[in-house]
Amino acid sequence: MTNLEDALGEIGVLAAAEMADASPTKSALDSKINEHFAGAVVRKDLVKAVRGNAVVPTYVLEYLLGQYAASDDEATIQAGIESVRQILATHYVNRNEHMLVKSEIRRKGRHRVIDKVTVTLNEKNDVHEAEFENLQVKGLMIDDVTVKQNPKLLVGGVWCICDIEYFYSDDQRVVPWILGSLKPIQVAGVDIEHFYEARTSFTTEEWIDLLMQSIGLNPEQYNDRGKLIALTRLIPFVERNYNVVELGPKGTGKSHTFSEFSPNGILISGGEVTVAKLFVNNSSGRIGLVGYWDCVAFDEFAANRRTDQNLVNVMKNYLANKSFSRGTSIYGAEASIAFIGNTTHTVPYMLKNSDLFDELPDAYRDPAWLDRIHHYIPGWEVAPIRSEMFSTGYGFVVDYLAEILRAKRTKDFSDKYKDYFTLDTSVSTRDQDGIGKTFSGLMKLVHPTGEASEDEMRALLEFAIEGRKRVKDSILRIDATMRDTPVFFRYSDKAGDWHDVATLEESQYPQLYRRDWDASSDGDAVSGSAGDAAATTTRATAPASSSGCSMSVPPAVADSSPTSLTEGHQDFTAGQKGVSYEKLLLPYLRGAFKITITDPYIRMPHQGRNLADLLSLLAAAKEDADEIDVVLVTTEEPKADFKQRQLLMLKSIKDASDAVGVHLAVRLDDTIHDRRIETDHGWRIDLGKGLDIWQKPSDNPFDFGRNRQEFRLVGSAFTVHYVKIVAMELGEN
Repeated sequence: MTNLEDALGEIGVLAAAEMADASPTKSALDSKINEHFAGAVVRKDLVKAVRGNAVVPTYVLEYLLGQYAASDDEATIQAGIESVRQILATHYVNRNEHMLVKSEIRRKGRHRVIDKVTVTLNEKNDVHEAEFENLQVKGLMIDDVTVKQNPKLLVGGVWCICDIEYFYSDDQRVVPWILGSLKPIQVAGVDIEHFYEARTSFTTEEWIDLLMQSIGLNPEQYNDRGKLIALTRLIPFVERNYNVVELGPKGTGKSHTFSEFSPNGILISGGEVTVAKLFVNNSSGRIGLVGYWDCVAFDEFAANRRTDQNLVNVMKNYLANKSFSRGTSIYGAEASIAFIGNTTHTVPYMLKNSDLFDELPDAYRDPAWLDRIHHYIPGWEVAPIRSEMFSTGYGFVVDYLAEILRAKRTKDFSDKYKDYFTLDTSVSTRDQDGIGKTFSGLMKLVHPTGEASEDEMRALLEFAIEGRKRVKDSILRIDATMRDTPVFFRYSDKAGDWHDVATLEESQYPQLYRRDWDASSDGDAVSGSAGDAAATTTRATAPASSSGCSMSVPPAVADSSPTSLTEGHQDFTAGQKGVSYEKLLLPYLRGAFKITITDPYIRMPHQGRNLADLLSLLAAAKEDADEIDVVLVTTEEPKADFKQRQLLMLKSIKDASDAVGVHLAVRLDDTIHDRRIETDHGWRIDLGKGLDIWQKPSDNPFDFGRNRQEFRLVGSAFTVHYVKIVAMELGEN
């Protein structure tokens, strides 16, 4: 028996899902971008065209494309692509070919390479020495001036273009490798005034779309709220000492911005950091990552269960005060911190059973630590990345934009909203700081000159308030003593009208969101989410996310609650209409939390549609805060081409199902023959034909049967048996 993930990995279907290599049509916005930022922008789909098997960050490839293909002329672009491909083929060092490159350096005496370089101080010999990650050579002496100009070489390493020479010596202590030259891959400088001037030629909507394309995302696939969420990931690069958390499902691109976007940020595994690595090494006195990088991001932070309490304490002080003490010294730093992690439960489940920080290690669920977080990005609102969500338009060369953002870090726009709005006096200083820093970061991104209209500032302020409110409300769940002082997350405008701000999940699941507070506060407002919230003025910037849709429980499902289910069977004839899973299966599945579906034929698109229909029925019928585990046991398509399509289809169904609290696990077993459904509350449904009971859908896109099963024709006669069983071992199939 094989699980779905292993099967996908074996055939490499993800690589087969690459988009076609056709050149996209240039839009009016693309023409405008090239007109005002000639030489600083590049077509974003070119990265894929030149990457090949080079495992390098996007900013390295875009640096090269910016040198050779920063144009809207197709002939120039194609010539530039070939030049970059040739450079990578000649100079990029593949780790598994390091010995071949070493031999080439020895043969030629001097060779240029593209590799990640890290520098250490050899205290014994009082010299700095460089180490090349892929080339796997170390001990190359590097001059102090170069190290001083590029201090990040000492912490984390930097991608560089280097000339390496080879000179053999009989002295075994002498390293034969000599560093001839080193050039970090980054732009030499940017004209910030030209940047400001060109910004005035774009509307706010156009500018946001330009930023979306610059980070590689297709703006047409996102609504306004989705775009703000994506841009919030850039705030740590433009705002000093900004602390942000993003928790959400897998595959939504949470870590992409921090690993690929900027040479000024570093992404590390949450379990690989120590006090010495992050802050300062007591024995050597060397400053850690926060002293050299604009942004330090922790990947898979929620999965890290090994916690150093000393690290938590030092980090707590740094997040609050921008400083840390080790030994007798106190150090300051400006690095922003981003915490990224996956969630395994739906939002209503977390609201009912815990809080939105449920996935974090226990040591980090300390209210004092969490109170240092400025903004919580709702990762569950972000759709899983699909091929059409990647941009094919023009955007800034990411290194160029990274330098612009770095130049803006010295500015402070946190008070700009006060020209139009005033926060409620109950909002604490720490809450105001979180709101102000998020607002400042978004202003620098969207309105870099600091000038914006009242409505434009209102949208950014409400989003900033929401993100801080999400943090505060979760803290109130963890520490009930903090509810004694009500906090109203609202603001007034110049006319004196008050506007309450609610998080999207608060609006969607009001009873779950306030499950503890209503009882403890006797109906009084807590954190601006009282029972009278529905009567207050609510914000207009919380539409459903671009990844979601509005779904209500069908009346037939909501009202069907049979008082008694009986054993027996039902017979159906070919050509019959009026048959649906809602009538046939749902009454016997309602209330189950573990369900096993055994059907050897879930291969074709219409069979996958049937499975998705059943899972969506289960999702609509359950309580929002409940979760159901479903195991599908099916067989694998024997033909390679169809197998790939089958596995991708099952993966897509799993992603959609998991997102609504019906967790699908797929097991591939070529020995099964029976077709049945088993539940953990004592029912087995024997399916004569499996789930595929109808004729294949017609080609008419408006055929009612595509959306309503009752209008479909039964394919051939079949029988369904309902069997009540005393006990079963679910999942033993």
